[in-house]
Amino acid sequence: MSFSFEYTYPINNSRARLGKITTPHGVIETPAFIFCATKAAIKGLTPAQMKEAGTQIILANTYHLMIQPGAELIKEMGGLHRFMGWQGPMLTDSGGFQIFSLGHGSVAQEIKGNRNNTITNKSLVNITEEGAIFKSYLDGKKILLTPEKSIEVQRNLGVDLIVVLDECTPFHVDKAYTRKSMEMSHRWATRSYEEFKRYDNGSQSLYGIIQGGIYDDLRKESCDFVNQQPFFGHAIGGSLGANKEQMSSVIEMTTNSLDSKRPIHLLGIGGIQDIINGVNHGIDTFDCVHPTRIARHGGALVRGGDENGRDHINLYNSKYKLDQNPIEDNCHCYSCRNFSRSYLRHLLKAQELLAIQLITMHNVHFMNKLMHDIRAMLRAKTHNLDLLHEVAV
Repeated sequence: MSFSFEYTYPINNSRARLGKITTPHGVIETPAFIFCATKAAIKGLTPAQMKEAGTQIILANTYHLMIQPGAELIKEMGGLHRFMGWQGPMLTDSGGFQIFSLGHGSVAQEIKGNRNNTITNKSLVNITEEGAIFKSYLDGKKILLTPEKSIEVQRNLGVDLIVVLDECTPFHVDKAYTRKSMEMSHRWATRSYEEFKRYDNGSQSLYGIIQGGIYDDLRKESCDFVNQQPFFGHAIGGSLGANKEQMSSVIEMTTNSLDSKRPIHLLGIGGIQDIINGVNHGIDTFDCVHPTRIARHGGALVRGGDENGRDHINLYNSKYKLDQNPIEDNCHCYSCRNFSRSYLRHLLKAQELLAIQLITMHNVHFMNKLMHDIRAMLRAKTHNLDLLHEVAV
């Protein structure tokens, strides 16, 4: 099975679209959500449980896997699919996001439209034209990640969809730095593609990344660059704004400037309203740690969210102590069919690992059902932001 992308626009005058990404390990119906198996594992669930919950594709992290256990070992073990027992499509990032996030500190939140200038401890040592030098979080050893090395690592991991190396610029840098960084990312993208083509046997496809921060002219220039390169898909990266409104505006402008014949991925975004807005702007796939990360802290995704405007409830809350209801009425996941909020709160308070597993199971099912419902609404040619919001929350 080779790579291809098919799509339709079911609704007149709308960029929301239905699609199918064909890979050697299966077909992904889009719009779709990609769950993050950062270190070759979904925390709390087995690959079989992910499949049972309707998961189509997962993402693994180049940065973490190149440090431990090493891409060469994974290659010897038959590649990441065999190593972790996942037989569906897989995507890896380039390693750039984690390096620059650890270097700039606040970049992860800024990308999601939540500006925060707090700088944490840095692992990034230096950025040069050659690549990024960073310290291993295991032993402090300095490592140079070049575009060529990133592609080599991803090739050894053996996943279906891979990504060029870029510098993920944060919000708090100025336009001059953003331009300089973007131009270097373009040169890195060219080097990434050249390395990719050296050993291309048809088993992987490469995504280019659009940078340019919050600046329309830079985003347009970056779109023009990736459109002209022979990438399989587009990935929108970098800081998307100081707030949700600016993030939506940047995404809309970017998708309007991209070659629509290729699948469009939005890196690191997984909030429910952000997904709905992204679908309306023509995004095909999303990835984020949000659904599984909040589960480890008692956060369960629910339609309508909580009284504070979040998309989840916190089951640690004392008001759930005697709550006999499931996490969500009419949810058909294993957790909701068998357990109450009261029981899940007890497990959390008792620090039982089963709590994380059951809440993660619900959140994975919730996200897959959300994307399934969005696709169903598009097939039914029902395209109304309020209706889509009702589907989600």
